[in-house]
Amino acid sequence: PTRSDVINALEHLSEVVTEHDNVLVFYAGHGVWDKQKDFGYWLASDANIKDKSSWIPNSTLKDYLGAIKSKHTLLIADACFSGSIFKTRGADASSLIMKFNELYRDKSRRAMTSGNLSTVPDKSVFVEVLLKKLEDNPDIFMSSRLLFSRMFEPISNNTHIVPQFGVIQDVGDEGG
Repeated sequence: PTRSDVINALEHLSEVVTEHDNVLVFYAGHGVWDKQKDFGYWLASDANIKDKSSWIPNSTLKDYLGAIKSKHTLLIADACFSGSIFKTRGADASSLIMKFNELYRDKSRRAMTSGNLSTVPDKSVFVEVLLKKLEDNPDIFMSSRLLFSRMFEPISNNTHIVPQFGVIQDVGDEGG
């Protein structure tokens, strides 16, 4: 998608999603990390490498993710991606229905990405493993943390990238 397509899609979600909805945002593409500014960007299909106004800053993504009034939002990004969108915290995933009901009650704003502050290959092991783990899922419920834990080792064993998982800071996560 173009920069405009991404912004318009996020704008649309912020207008139509209610607190009873769950949202999955999936991005596969390029990203840039500006070390000097400590700032990350997505590069949409129409991005000009010499014109940062055509890039999508992490701060813009965070603003839109915070404006989406969903019960739960999960961002999955397969890109060279800024680790600044994360605030890591620990929580044990459980397949027990009671535990999932408890987790489901509170809002969540999580992300998993194919890498941190490094480049990722064009042929995506991340997406291959993601699809396999979703297709092979034996559980009735699966938390995003459990999905990520099932993905981490196969990805790490078959590529140099280190996938990331965490809370998106300052956009309304309540630990759900």
